[in-house]
Amino acid sequence: MELQQLRYVIAVAEEKNFTRAAERCFVVQSSLSHQIKALEHELGVTLFARSSRRVELTAAGDAFLVHARASLDAAERAASEAAAANGQIRSPLTVGVIPTVTAIDIPAALGQFHRTHPHVRISLRGGGSDEFIDAISAGRMDVAVLGLPDSTPPTGVSTRVLAREQLVAVVSTGHPLAGRRRLRLDDLADDVFVDFPEGTPGRVQSDLAFRAAGVRRDVAFEVMSTDLILDLVRQGLVMAMLSPAVIPNDADDLRTIPVTAGPTRVEYLAWSSFNPSPAAQAFLDTLQPQTDA
Repeated sequence: MELQQLRYVIAVAEEKNFTRAAERCFVVQSSLSHQIKALEHELGVTLFARSSRRVELTAAGDAFLVHARASLDAAERAASEAAAANGQIRSPLTVGVIPTVTAIDIPAALGQFHRTHPHVRISLRGGGSDEFIDAISAGRMDVAVLGLPDSTPPTGVSTRVLAREQLVAVVSTGHPLAGRRRLRLDDLADDVFVDFPEGTPGRVQSDLAFRAAGVRRDVAFEVMSTDLILDLVRQGLVMAMLSPAVIPNDADDLRTIPVTAGPTRVEYLAWSSFNPSPAAQAFLDTLQPQTDA
């Protein structure tokens, strides 16, 4: 049994199509099909039920897939560890970044890491803090920047606090509150808000703060893009609660106002607490000067 055969089985199982699996593995379909048939003959079982339109794992294939993934991961980790021991980092690096990351210059860090470790394949993923924590715990992600309420620190992963900041109210210059120097949460009770979707870490700290103050908040717009949030505010449709660091310095059409007892967000750097890869360790070293600054 060869590692390449394991890669082919995993690709077909995930793509549910021999043609797409072959393209993913950069091999002609006939070669991939031949290798899988040879593996099935060696094992004495049928791994895939095939028809002209469908490809599905059999019960034997489903059982085999679990161990194929584990074996391939172990083999790739062994090769990466051996290369790392010789001063070369070759394991892939997957980094997760929330939409509102402010404490780290991610492009600069990735650029520096690539120049130091040119053989590492880097992947960047956007999303939410909760899914990043799950991905790191499951071994699908190496490092992530998280943003969470001060009252709910991450668990199950190793972390380093990058920044702790209080969100500010963001309004257009024509908003009735634009001239205020400071606000209270109850000053905002009659406003319409734009925020991240309900239940996401980017929004939870605001919901918690308003709930604790006994103030009902009307969130009529839910989006995942900070740029879209700011554009909606500019149009005078809504107001927002955001980190002051995400507001452009030249945003003359926006006003940011401190809010007493407003939401507090903590930005974390997170990685595996169980077995971080050599690439993850090297990337953490790359980030050290930024996070110490």
